[in-house]
Amino acid sequence: MIRSFPAATRHAAVLLLAAGLAACVPPATAPVSAPPPPPSAAPVPVDPSRIESEATIAASIAATPGLTTLASELRTAELDSLLAGNGPYTLFAPTDTAFTRLAPGIAGDLLAPENRAALVTLLRYQIVPGVLSTEQLTQRIRAGGGRAVLTTLGGQPITATLTGDVITLTSVTGNRSYVEAADVAQANGVIHVVNGVLVPNLPQ
Repeated sequence: MIRSFPAATRHAAVLLLAAGLAACVPPATAPVSAPPPPPSAAPVPVDPSRIESEATIAASIAATPGLTTLASELRTAELDSLLAGNGPYTLFAPTDTAFTRLAPGIAGDLLAPENRAALVTLLRYQIVPGVLSTEQLTQRIRAGGGRAVLTTLGGQPITATLTGDVITLTSVTGNRSYVEAADVAQANGVIHVVNGVLVPNLPQ
């Protein structure tokens, strides 16, 4: 008998599948076949030099071209108020391009009210309590024999390793993300701009 699953469960499963199939582009030193570009106009690249260091993480995300998808999802999940607070927090901020590497329509589906639990879980997985600079992350990776386990705001771990000198993040579901722009200091923490959306275990 064919069963009909709730939309939240269906979309969470699709997101996990998309993460497994989506290619987060590694550093140029690692050979890989990049996915073809989407047919629409290319997303605006993020210029970290234009991010105001005296602003909060929430304010900077909202004001930065190239992070508009993340800003919209933070507002929908009501986590922008968290990132406007004292913190401190480390945010691994996926670019607009990162969201295009998910299956078509997933980023929009996450904004639907029935998928709020999945959206909140996903976004909290991009946040680590405290401030972790590139230097601190590298030290922890080397001290851990080549890997460091970071506990996110949602409690699920991220594994950090090095690909050359580039910090590589691996989620509990196995997808990877690479830091493209590091150590963007903020009034309440630090932003590391990344090229992939890290996908945790999502609520069913």
